[in-house]
Amino acid sequence: MRFFVVCPGGLEVPLAQELAEIAQRPDAQALGAWVIDPTPTSPTGGIGLAGPLSAAMALNLHSRIASRVLLQMAQAPYRQEDDLYKLASGLAWEDWFSSKQTLRVDVTAHRSPLKSLNFATLKIKDAIVDRLRDVTGDRPNIDTTFPDVRVQAHLTATHVTIYLDTSGEALFKRGWRDEKGDAPLKENLAAGILTITGWRPGQTLFDPMCGSGTFLIEAAHKALAIPPGGIRAGMYGDGAKPSKLAYRPLVTSADGFGFQRLKPFNEAAEQKRWASLKESSLNEILGKRKQYPDAQSLGISGSDINEKLVSMFKGNWQRAQLPDQPPVRQVDAMASKPPSNTQDGIMLLNPPYGERLVIKGGRGQGTNLRDVSDDTSEPENRFELNLETGRQSAKRSSRESLKKLQAQEEQDPKFVEFLRQFGQHLKNAFGGWNVFVLTADMALPGQLRIKESKRTPLFNGPLECRLFKFEMHQKRAVSSHSEAE
Repeated sequence: MRFFVVCPGGLEVPLAQELAEIAQRPDAQALGAWVIDPTPTSPTGGIGLAGPLSAAMALNLHSRIASRVLLQMAQAPYRQEDDLYKLASGLAWEDWFSSKQTLRVDVTAHRSPLKSLNFATLKIKDAIVDRLRDVTGDRPNIDTTFPDVRVQAHLTATHVTIYLDTSGEALFKRGWRDEKGDAPLKENLAAGILTITGWRPGQTLFDPMCGSGTFLIEAAHKALAIPPGGIRAGMYGDGAKPSKLAYRPLVTSADGFGFQRLKPFNEAAEQKRWASLKESSLNEILGKRKQYPDAQSLGISGSDINEKLVSMFKGNWQRAQLPDQPPVRQVDAMASKPPSNTQDGIMLLNPPYGERLVIKGGRGQGTNLRDVSDDTSEPENRFELNLETGRQSAKRSSRESLKKLQAQEEQDPKFVEFLRQFGQHLKNAFGGWNVFVLTADMALPGQLRIKESKRTPLFNGPLECRLFKFEMHQKRAVSSHSEAE
């Protein structure tokens, strides 16, 4: 089977590394042979691979970076909308789902000659519906919000590829987040950034503006081998229940994954493989719990000036099946110190504009980056088979709006002074550390007055961002002779 594993724009290299690691797992190797496509040299929004049907189960359970796992159903040349109908109507959809299940179809394009993607979507939807009606005597209903089955087609200038979505809800929705408030960093983007930093379990990790804890929870999950799809797979029962007031639809084991609503995955042999994958993962978790018996042993900690967000972090930590209480304090970033006097740790932060980025707890006048950056619409990132003109226009508008907000914020003397002081604080208190900052503000290094050693382009939803790396050098000791002078 052919798959396309979707990821946020800019994370193709970390995703390729992760796919190779998943393919080398003994429980994944037991499913059959995997062949991963070469890592792309430019942003493609994902990685292709060939593998057994069961690979979809392992990928959805274990991939921390993927947004979706798409199963390729067909690929063919096309010239007009009728070609799309002919291809889609010739596929045996009845072998994959029933007419009693609800359906959603999405079509995206890159340089397609067709004038209307809406009409192309309608033709593919009609083809699927007509096929099921002819074979079963009944037709499925359309549900664009919470469908049982998702079909996605992608048009290039000459070819169309039709996919079945094996993920269902986007994979960044782990199932542990439960709060109402500013949209945070997406979990799969946070996981990819952790890979870019080079952080490894056991190494000190600190976030002085941790918010609801996304970076730190993703790191703790990796250290403890907790699969990102564990809650959705029902590995922990129904302990993680989302609030109806949460800012976006969340998932639990009741929602599961898209493949669980497809006929081939419900056959006895595939169910046995699914049970084996989960059992293997649970055994791995038990082993890691012995290595890291409590939260302190993980070497992961954070702080935030906002009491409400610290409370959210604690709740998220518990729902994420992590041990004890998270090592987090309500502290101004300007007062943060290296945990346990560590000299070579990694600091990772996504500084917001607004309430949390303030001095001594006062309310800021800016706009939180997360208010603008977290696009919860489908698809999940700029490159994710999504180049429709209307959406592109909206994304350009979003980026332009953010740039205007940043320009206004940069003129705020308090904000500029905070960044200068925070940059000096990093130099004074975090010598020997590597500091990574994700931001949409390209001028941040100058505002911190620190020269970055590396900048990595990334996309947080539709927003173009940079992950800046700053190497904080140890201060030279002052000799007694110099002091005497």
